[in-house]
Amino acid sequence: MIRVVIADDQALIRGSFRVLVESEPDLAVVGEAETGAEAVELALRERPDVVLMDVRMPEMDGIEATRRIGGASRVLMVTMFDLDAYVYAALRAGASGFLLKDTPPADVLAGIRVVAAGEGLLAPRVTRRLIEEFARAPAMPRVKGLDGLTEREREVLMLIARGLSNTELADHLRLSAATVKTHIGRLLMKLDARDRAQLVIAAYESGLVGAAQ
Repeated sequence: MIRVVIADDQALIRGSFRVLVESEPDLAVVGEAETGAEAVELALRERPDVVLMDVRMPEMDGIEATRRIGGASRVLMVTMFDLDAYVYAALRAGASGFLLKDTPPADVLAGIRVVAAGEGLLAPRVTRRLIEEFARAPAMPRVKGLDGLTEREREVLMLIARGLSNTELADHLRLSAATVKTHIGRLLMKLDARDRAQLVIAAYESGLVGAAQ
């Protein structure tokens, strides 16, 4: 059972997400939070698998709440705002995924499962916006461990940063699903990354993605 906390300052949205989540036999809502501070308290107490976190909330925003939750739970940001600053700040704070509130319900449910399984998730158009932004920006200092990557691992990292799923990676590179998972596992280890979202950050911050545009 995947345990979920819903954090949003609007009761109607919290209720909608609760109905959606609890319609699935493998998902359960273990708490709701109206503010970022309440979200932190709930996450640290209940230790849910996933926190559905809004960005803009009173007392403490979702980005700061995500930072304070740390590794206690995985955070899936769900917001109506797709500004680059929010996406980047959320990922830097430790969010494992980022979806927009106009995402179809089935995709929200899939996102919860993906993040709970330890993978990062970015809405396709959010990924495109990030790529465009970082392609224009000057490269930042090289990420630790990047020099130790093989050419294939660099290729996999760039494709992850562009938003490709494991299945799409396998098709694009003509590799088996198991081989793709092995490459991702090595990337996580070499770059000391918790999940795919942190791999995306590493690719952007190193300039690896921009250099390949």
